[in-house]
Amino acid sequence: MTLISEINGCRLCADRFGATQTAHAPRPVVWFAPGAKILISGQAPGMKVYHSGRPFTDPSGDRLRDWLGLDSDTFYDLTLIAIVPMAFCFPGYDAKGSDLPPPKICGQTWHDRVMATLPDVRLRVLVGGAAHKYHLGVKTGVTETIKGWRDHAPHTFALPHPSWRNTAWLKKNLWFGADVLPALRARVKEVLND
Repeated sequence: MTLISEINGCRLCADRFGATQTAHAPRPVVWFAPGAKILISGQAPGMKVYHSGRPFTDPSGDRLRDWLGLDSDTFYDLTLIAIVPMAFCFPGYDAKGSDLPPPKICGQTWHDRVMATLPDVRLRVLVGGAAHKYHLGVKTGVTETIKGWRDHAPHTFALPHPSWRNTAWLKKNLWFGADVLPALRARVKEVLND
């Protein structure tokens, strides 16, 4: 059985998901293949992605593709881009309708094994606090981690989640669009053109 087949068959969180407001079954969204040059590590799929079975098929994905300077065809090209969230399944909603955090057991079970299959990654794009903590080992908050982007560039870029809920954060932190995004787009272009 391949690693992708194992992840697709994972039911570790079935009881946990069944107890959420959405009472849904696990549906891992797996999008990686050896040879990818760019890794996008996010939080966990949302409800739209749960239904589509394809990562970032939502407004967050539109914003992320814009940040990266990528069209959909390139973004979803498995020979170029690996999309590996900290949890492969939609974690569900809490009683207030907010996304639950990615279950730690998913990352603990799968993430190291997946990373071992991606030796050609030249750029890591870390989306959100859970990805920052795993890949960078930081204990800082999202804003502080992103402010230190030069410490990790050009091989790693820490980003906020591209959710439309973060629009206020983007307006408050104009340096992100002015400094980080141009450097990120240039690095994406460089890696893909090599």
